[in-house]
Amino acid sequence: MVSRLRRTLLAALVTASVVVPICGAARSAAVVAPVPAPLAPVRGATPAVLAERYAANRDAIRAAERMAAAHGHRGRATVLRALGDPSRQFLSFDGRDGGRTAEVFGDLSRAELIAVLVPGSDTNLDTYERFQAGAVALERQLGGRAAVIAWLGYETPGTVSLQTMTPTRADAAAPRLRRFVRELGAFKPGSRISLLCHSYGSVVCARAASGLEIADIVLYGSPGVGDDDVAGLRTRATVWAGRGAADWIADVPHVRFRLPDATVGFGVDPVSPEFGARVFPAGDGGHSDYLKPGSVSLDSVARIVSGQLPPAEDRRA
Repeated sequence: MVSRLRRTLLAALVTASVVVPICGAARSAAVVAPVPAPLAPVRGATPAVLAERYAANRDAIRAAERMAAAHGHRGRATVLRALGDPSRQFLSFDGRDGGRTAEVFGDLSRAELIAVLVPGSDTNLDTYERFQAGAVALERQLGGRAAVIAWLGYETPGTVSLQTMTPTRADAAAPRLRRFVRELGAFKPGSRISLLCHSYGSVVCARAASGLEIADIVLYGSPGVGDDDVAGLRTRATVWAGRGAADWIADVPHVRFRLPDATVGFGVDPVSPEFGARVFPAGDGGHSDYLKPGSVSLDSVARIVSGQLPPAEDRRA
């Protein structure tokens, strides 16, 4: 059985090695952007301090828009023009390599509950709208005492790529996520922080989890995290896992093995009893539907962030 799964993954690697070079010219990371000015860590979550940070990043976004337009990247310039709207709230922005952002939805200065969304593959400035939509839906579901932060703090792998089957990108991203969450906890002491980790983002969260002062880690649409069980995450947070009935990720082989230059696969299924997470109802949705308005999964995730139990735990694999 393991031999057959290895052959399946190796076939996928071969496919990716053919497809990725063909698609490379269109990669979001190819769009030029300026080096952002360094910003000091946020020292407090007062409205004035946050307004100053949001304004600084708005300036950085507008500079990136001008550079994209000057180099003929009209699609990216359009995206950046929307991000630079005065109503948007960015704690950080870097337009290089597909984009690095941390956008706040809700009033962070007053928030008692904070959800940090960590995205999966193929999330970048050019696909940002779908990531934003999930953050908006969750913030509305949570209500006024909560803030949601869409953390696009790493170069995500392509869905059809070599990187999406290895932890390489997650290993690079984890220190950044750990640093961001620790800074967030420092200027928002006493708030209840949850990490919400979609697809490949669950691998990032697992790598970052150790030592973080957070309440929950929520894995959804996860291919596995590279650990055999919850204990491997070395966290005091409650670890949750959910998968929609129509999510194709269920068909990904749950194996992990070493090749000469890489580890391939992420091991145990996070919704299996063997892994040991608390499994929440995720409804009948697909891989991109977990934060869809009106969905069972959105309701479950919002309850977890609020410190409530979902209506029932669902042990379907």
